[in-house]
Amino acid sequence: MASTEPGKKPRQRADARRNRDKLIEVAADAFSQRGADASLEDIARRAGVGIGTLYRHFPTREHLVEVVYRRELERLAEAAVDLSADRPPDQALEEWMHRFVSYMATKRGMASSLKLLMTSNACLFTDGAALLRTAFGDLLARAISAGSIRGDIETVDVLTALSSIYSIPDMPDWRERAHRLIGLLMDGLRHQPVVKTG
Repeated sequence: MASTEPGKKPRQRADARRNRDKLIEVAADAFSQRGADASLEDIARRAGVGIGTLYRHFPTREHLVEVVYRRELERLAEAAVDLSADRPPDQALEEWMHRFVSYMATKRGMASSLKLLMTSNACLFTDGAALLRTAFGDLLARAISAGSIRGDIETVDVLTALSSIYSIPDMPDWRERAHRLIGLLMDGLRHQPVVKTG
């Protein structure tokens, strides 16, 4: 008996971690695809657990939203590093901006809960904005240094343009429109301004 008991607890902890990770993954997809209509019961079912398991990990919808939001921010920041290692600077920048659309889709799906979190956890948003600004700033700096985009721009300006995607009406084609806008934005970034002399 004594030899089996110690082995059970680590397995339970590992199962709990897997369940939690699966719930976060499924929730991110549900919020992105279904928005405010995503139900916790459906998220639990798709993750292969009971609703009681979901509530043990995430006592409220806002708690789940906060964890998903942090995960999406962290994934975007990590993507900046990965893309920088694998692609030319301007291509890394463009691909990151396309991934930003997926982040915005998830964020839009959590909008009502995020509004509640703004009043109780302002640091979540200030820290998140700083994380994205740093990650994107590094990508932008590499592309400018490589000469593949124009050098007379600021990180905050491009991020402001990207954030305007959030204002696109929530219609079935909004993602297609967002990706087209990124294409236009990249065309503008690649266009080198004419320097007048004399």
